[in-house]
Amino acid sequence: MRLCRYQSENQISCGFYSEDTIIPFSAAAELAGVLLDESEGLLPFLPGGAQRELILAVETQLKQSMDEELFPLSIQTDEVQLLVPVPEPSKLLLLAGNYSKHIEEGGGKAEERQKTFPYVFMKPPLTTLTHPGQPVKIPEVSPDYIDWELELGIVIGKSCKGVSEVEALDYVAGYTVINDISDRKFRPNPGRTLREKDTFFDWQHGKWHDTFCPMGPCVTPADDIPDPQTLKMKLSVNGNVEQDASTAEMIFPVAAIIEFISSFVQLEPGDVISTGTPSGVGASKNKFLKNGDVMKAEIDQIGVLTNPVA
Repeated sequence: MRLCRYQSENQISCGFYSEDTIIPFSAAAELAGVLLDESEGLLPFLPGGAQRELILAVETQLKQSMDEELFPLSIQTDEVQLLVPVPEPSKLLLLAGNYSKHIEEGGGKAEERQKTFPYVFMKPPLTTLTHPGQPVKIPEVSPDYIDWELELGIVIGKSCKGVSEVEALDYVAGYTVINDISDRKFRPNPGRTLREKDTFFDWQHGKWHDTFCPMGPCVTPADDIPDPQTLKMKLSVNGNVEQDASTAEMIFPVAAIIEFISSFVQLEPGDVISTGTPSGVGASKNKFLKNGDVMKAEIDQIGVLTNPVA
């Protein structure tokens, strides 16, 4: 089952997620005769977490229960505010250029995995992470070239450093949907004197605007997705499909990404890694986001992350 965080009447809670309804952990635990502690969010209930066995017992009870027993426990998904699954990751790491066709649509040449390495950058989590349903805000300083990027997000479940690709998936708690919003032509001080590194930093700064990392609507436990390289991905804007791909197209798969990053960075529980976007971004079509647009970012076995643009 998929898990989510949500807010209702100023109270933040955890629940079992579906597109139509949410079953609160508190109600499900009472049905199963189990005590759960939600004070630390979803991480304790994901693989590697201290309460994983308890939540599995609750899940088993839910599967054995009749619909008439579950109906009184459920709340309507559209009646609450869904929240990002991990509210304050210590690190929010993202990959650039991890799908060959995306590199090519931008005018680049994709190299074989053995001849290169993953490009990794960071976003400030407290100001870029955006809840499902909440708006991506077009920045006043650079409003004209704002773009979408559908990506698979990895939630780390256990501390790891120097892990091999073979063992890397053992450290994953779950998977979520991320939309890595990008400002393609941010140019601070347009009248500046150009320096050698200006283009690189223009690219970096174009990733960091407030609200530029929607995440959610839920997290699927890693043991429910034994092979993360088999997931279909689709992103639409105002109902028009813009990206339609599969995680099988990654140059560096999930396990290789974790191996690479953990070779020089200690990964901690709750860290989030976004694995790059496939082809179909707006820049390749000269199509960019504007006020009133609605994005739907979908990954198979996880869910649909919806965000308006304002």
